Amino acid sequence: MGSTDRFSPDEVQRMLGLTGKQLDYWERLRLVSPRREKGIRFYDFRDLIGLRTIKQLAENGVPANRLQRALVALREKLSQVQAPLAELRILSDGKDVIVERGGARLEPLSGQFVLNFETRELDEKVRVMGGRTADDWLATALQYESGGQQKTEAMEAYERALLVDPQRVDALINCGTLVYESGNLEKASEYFRRALAIDAENSQAHFNLGSVLDELGKLQESRQHLRNAVQLDPDYSDAHYNLAFVCEKLSAFAEAREHWQAYIKLEPFGPWCSYARQRLALHSGKSASSA
Repeated sequence: MGSTDRFSPDEVQRMLGLTGKQLDYWERLRLVSPRREKGIRFYDFRDLIGLRTIKQLAENGVPANRLQRALVALREKLSQVQAPLAELRILSDGKDVIVERGGARLEPLSGQFVLNFETRELDEKVRVMGGRTADDWLATALQYESGGQQKTEAMEAYERALLVDPQRVDALINCGTLVYESGNLEKASEYFRRALAIDAENSQAHFNLGSVLDELGKLQESRQHLRNAVQLDPDYSDAHYNLAFVCEKLSAFAEAREHWQAYIKLEPFGPWCSYARQRLALHSGKSASSA
């Protein structure tokens, strides 16, 4: 693959009209993940096809978590297909995700072949008719967020999604993030706790709650949630970074070193790597503490 086939996250955002938050969210769901070489993150042309597909489906009212479930099922049924988003035609009628292959259409979750339906043009102005579902409100909220200037409207849409379905962990996490960005740490922690009450193994919710608790000065509780995040997702570099900081505040230097090292291994050329190396060197001579 030549250098012209590589696109940085910033280039992808400009070309496809995406935000960094969208890319991070889809990466967390493992829909399309950037490749890494010598610590540099990049996408190739097949990834661009996949990202464009995700964006179109999101605009057509299909939430990312539903697409994720469909792709997992699809990979199980079509083991020879490595990258369904790039290799197959992914469609939606605004409700279900349908895969077209060789003229036949398959509903991945059920494994059933389905009759062709008329595919509408994927467009930002598509509106779901009738009563709106939680998925519909989530799609609306993400559209507001992608604009960057409509956080109030996005928050209202997430809350409406939760009125329809109070068990939507993704809506709770996104609400918490928006509230955190507005400076209300206590309210943000409430949303993240609600998310964990539903899904106790959600590494992002543990990370977000641990990070907020750190800012609130609740260090021991913060430490535990950040520990949970890295145990659930050992490659969660940001969680290792924040956990190392919290351990330093608690004088748990041995544990701090462990997580600085993990962060450096995961992000050897990242923007915060040099600082992590400085912290690691600073504490290399300190005696271990098991606080």
